[in-house]
Amino acid sequence: MQHPIFLRQNKIRRAQEHFWVVGLKADNTILFVELISIGAQNYVNVSPPDVFRMGIYKLAVRMILVHNHPSGNLRPSANDKTLTDKLLKIGELINIEVIDHLIISESGFTSFKDKGIIKQLKESGLYKVVSRESEAMKELQLRFEKEKSEKEKAMEIARRMKADGIDNQTIKKYTGLYIRDIKRA
Repeated sequence: MQHPIFLRQNKIRRAQEHFWVVGLKADNTILFVELISIGAQNYVNVSPPDVFRMGIYKLAVRMILVHNHPSGNLRPSANDKTLTDKLLKIGELINIEVIDHLIISESGFTSFKDKGIIKQLKESGLYKVVSRESEAMKELQLRFEKEKSEKEKAMEIARRMKADGIDNQTIKKYTGLYIRDIKRA
């Protein structure tokens, strides 16, 4: 997966790890490619809210995690697997499926899915959300679903208003949508 953004950013701070997420629609077309963090030579710090924020906002159905190894070593580290496991479980709770994690270098890539690591992690019992955290995650999931539903309703209203010839500024005023979203409606 040598998307131009990965190649360009690989030339910026070449000796540091970068972490991206690729958000996908239901038909697996790309919604966005977002740089989440730039780290050190052999580590990048990533927090789950940063990983899923754009996916929630853009209504992604699936995500692919991507990070580089400046060393060129494409073997997943224990930390890579642990992070992926956490993000898989969080994704399940908020209905954004993490379908792969790619480690890239200038010469190639490794796919956790192709190597069976994603399947293995999904079946692992290492990370589970329990009682208090489970309730908090359910509340978070309900909030995200409500926001998603409200945006979908606003987009439908915008489509109808556009069909009636109403200008974008008026649509923005009554739906609260951004102009860029209205243009896509």
